[in-house]
Amino acid sequence: MNSSTHKPLVYIISAPSGSGKSTLVSKLMKLVPDLDFSVSYTTRPLRGSEQNGKQYYFISRDEFKQMIDREEFLEHANVFGNYYGTARRFLDEAAQKGHDLLLDIDVQGAEQIKRKLPDAISTFVLPPDRQTLERRLRARGEDSEQVIQRRLVTASREIENYDKYDYILVNDRLDESIKSLQDIVRSERLRRSGGPLSGEQKQMLASADRCRLSNIRDRVQPILASFAMPTVTGGSG
Repeated sequence: MNSSTHKPLVYIISAPSGSGKSTLVSKLMKLVPDLDFSVSYTTRPLRGSEQNGKQYYFISRDEFKQMIDREEFLEHANVFGNYYGTARRFLDEAAQKGHDLLLDIDVQGAEQIKRKLPDAISTFVLPPDRQTLERRLRARGEDSEQVIQRRLVTASREIENYDKYDYILVNDRLDESIKSLQDIVRSERLRRSGGPLSGEQKQMLASADRCRLSNIRDRVQPILASFAMPTVTGGSG
């Protein structure tokens, strides 16, 4: 691949906290060659076994603001009082290496990226329902009850934005979800290459197409309904 003329495909992946996105991303990175991962910058403190430069680059608010002033971010947002941002340098480095780039960012960030890079391919990961998400958040054992409730409210808001994404992945069975995500990434590369397709490649395209927004809307409706239900209370609205 001639890196000097390579324009990286940019893949966005977003999901509510607890949807299993981190597991999907780490598996995908092992399975797909020539795909770089953009490690976000954040002002939030390290948690547990996190390492600087692995999950995030942990920097001070002053450093973050200096990076904003120098226009070093493709996108940045304030989430629960902490800043998160995607550095532009990862896109430049991917282009130099002839690689594509994967961004793990929230709904706000995805919107900003889509404005700057309209060709970016976006995937939204959904839990099978609210109950499953709540169970997963509790199983992590790292959040207080108050934080879990706040994450569930945030998830309800984020999920409402699902129709701004190209692909929807319902993360019900991990193995199936990993295969679908891999098919999405590889099929977009195939589309760009424009060459003749083998039978296996046609199957891959069909698998990815099943996750396209237009083909999965019906499956998404009961998931949305499960998130809407807890907010419905008695009495006069």
